Amino acid sequence: MSRTAAPAAGSGVRPVSRPVRISLLCHDCRPAAVLARGVLMSRLIRTAALLAALGVLPLLAGCSELTGKASAEQGPDGLGDPDSPFWVDPKSPAAAQLRQWQREGRGKDAATLRQIARRPVALWPSGKDAGATVRAATRAAEKADRTAVFVAYHIPHRDCGQHSAGGAEDAAAYQRWIWSFAEGIGNRRALVVLEPDAVGHNVDGCTPPQYHRERYELLRAAIDRLKQQPRTQVYLDAGNPGWLKDPARLAGPLRSAGIGRADGFALNVANFQSVAVNREYGHRLSRMLGGKHFVIDTSRNGLGPLTGNRREGWCNPPGRALGRPPTTATGDALVDAYLWIKRPGESDGACRGGPAAGTWWPDYALGLARRAA
Repeated sequence: MSRTAAPAAGSGVRPVSRPVRISLLCHDCRPAAVLARGVLMSRLIRTAALLAALGVLPLLAGCSELTGKASAEQGPDGLGDPDSPFWVDPKSPAAAQLRQWQREGRGKDAATLRQIARRPVALWPSGKDAGATVRAATRAAEKADRTAVFVAYHIPHRDCGQHSAGGAEDAAAYQRWIWSFAEGIGNRRALVVLEPDAVGHNVDGCTPPQYHRERYELLRAAIDRLKQQPRTQVYLDAGNPGWLKDPARLAGPLRSAGIGRADGFALNVANFQSVAVNREYGHRLSRMLGGKHFVIDTSRNGLGPLTGNRREGWCNPPGRALGRPPTTATGDALVDAYLWIKRPGESDGACRGGPAAGTWWPDYALGLARRAA
């Protein structure tokens, strides 16, 4: 049973315009807290007048009021998350939908959808060459002083021929793809979630046994190649607690796949298990892996999984909600981040009236956002 939806073909990030970087200016926007309020305000007024006369004031608009914090706005719509270190794509499908609804007079729906459009979500580069997509995103993220988040999802025999079937045609093609991916990152900051379902499908028998050894070799090589980039974090996918319920089944396969060379593992990608359940599962698995850290996909787990014995509860389940926003402030020493790895609003597959896997589905996106409000 598939648990991860691939992006639609060609849905990689488009190059974005280069925003003005204001963080260096904002480092000098510290308030003089020792001054009396009246003196401070008069100085600010005189300074503002001088800067306006010099035409410099617009450059300082990124400094929040008397805080010295840089604005996280990364586009003309004010999309960005000041509390997250991760990059927001101002040209994401959610952002484009928001602008369309604004033009159509659907202001209330646009405001609701902003809950998705303003948050950082992972990019899933597609096609035979990931380099251009990755390069464009990491350059844009660098200019915004943020970290780009990616999913590498191109392993041969991906998804056992189900909703998200595809991937590289053979091992050599995959190695070229990963090499291009890593080259696209360069020396810029990136976080990569590596191959959702790849290890899990070896464990549950979905992937034919004759491909298991090759898959582990490819995953080890991918980790090694990505970690050659000095500012790249790599988290190897480890499924979700509702799938392989005993984490002991994963420990050996994850070691075979090179988890020791990765920064950690990823849980709940494209799934709906709660943060509490993922934490408990992740701590158990971490103990088996020498204390490895992990990240959790919280994109759609705000109300947990679909209850009851329902077939394909992972595929576009009704009544779900956005989860905790992406952040590194998790309050758990082993949980490095909550991330929106699955792009909320993109279909899990052609089920429950949804379009093909990875296709933007505005009605489903709106439902996720409404129920989170």
